[in-house]
Amino acid sequence: MPNPSVHRPDERRTAQSSDLSQHPGWRRTFRKGSMTLGFFFPIEAYEGDTPRLEQPQLLARRADEAGYAALWVRDVPLRDPHFGDVGQMIDPWVFAAWIAAQTTDIAIGTGSVILPLRPSMDLAKASASLDFISGGRLLFGTATGDRPSEFPLYDKNHAERGADFRHTLEEISGLYRNAGPLDLARKLSGVPLELLPAPPFGRVPLLVTGFAQQSIEWIATHADGWMTYPRDIAAQAKVVSSWNSAVQVVCGPERYKPVMQSLYIDLLPEADAAPRPMHLGFKIGRNALIALLSRYQAIGIAHTAFNLKYSSRPAPSVMDELTEYVLPNFRIDSH
Repeated sequence: MPNPSVHRPDERRTAQSSDLSQHPGWRRTFRKGSMTLGFFFPIEAYEGDTPRLEQPQLLARRADEAGYAALWVRDVPLRDPHFGDVGQMIDPWVFAAWIAAQTTDIAIGTGSVILPLRPSMDLAKASASLDFISGGRLLFGTATGDRPSEFPLYDKNHAERGADFRHTLEEISGLYRNAGPLDLARKLSGVPLELLPAPPFGRVPLLVTGFAQQSIEWIATHADGWMTYPRDIAAQAKVVSSWNSAVQVVCGPERYKPVMQSLYIDLLPEADAAPRPMHLGFKIGRNALIALLSRYQAIGIAHTAFNLKYSSRPAPSVMDELTEYVLPNFRIDSH
């Protein structure tokens, strides 16, 4: 694991004005005009809602060594049988830290942490800590949460999740700068309080999933990037165009903020198999997948994260085929 002690606290704090171009996880995953690939955990096929989670660190290392851009963990506090998928089961911060310790260069993303359920101070501390110990590899994806049954256990109202999300994300951004909530805490206590560790590159990159009960202009203003779901090419092109227009309006014509998507795939053994739609993705052969991804890249999708839950083949063999034939078409030099 990279040694975070190479950054002194004063050096990290002065990086706040950074445009993220020096953040290793960001640089590995996002670049205007290019698309990279990654995976959602659990990287396995399984029936029902609960994965086996058999040695995911082995596939994480293979993905890292092969040159994939990012690995994504999910935040699912409880099993709700009505939703059909519990993700990788393990707490996202615990799991992400473990995967970071097993890998060297690949970005570690949260897809996504449910902001309304947790205090902003805890989220800022956890995300800054993970970015610090991983050497700047965290991509902090955020969401409002889509499972109403979880909210009462946190003493939260699902109907108020939009306002809670907005307030929490703004507070996290302020805490990275040692401002916002800390300004009030210092005033009330008279103590020069400070969040440590500081994010090693000034702030942790923040992404928002879907609309999170916000306007697209608010997201373009407060997030570094946008996470969305797969659509057909024409529909996705309109979504990306709307996003780019909002970014230009609120941030200026030169500012780039990427759009990424998830994609469920069942990679068929026939290389030329045509795509057949399935839940949030396709049954597809590798040649058609390359063509499809190229079209997504052309409309401005910057990163696609594969989910293999519905795969008819073992995940290791799917990853091997993707690495040999698909990945070489979609990678960027992060150095």
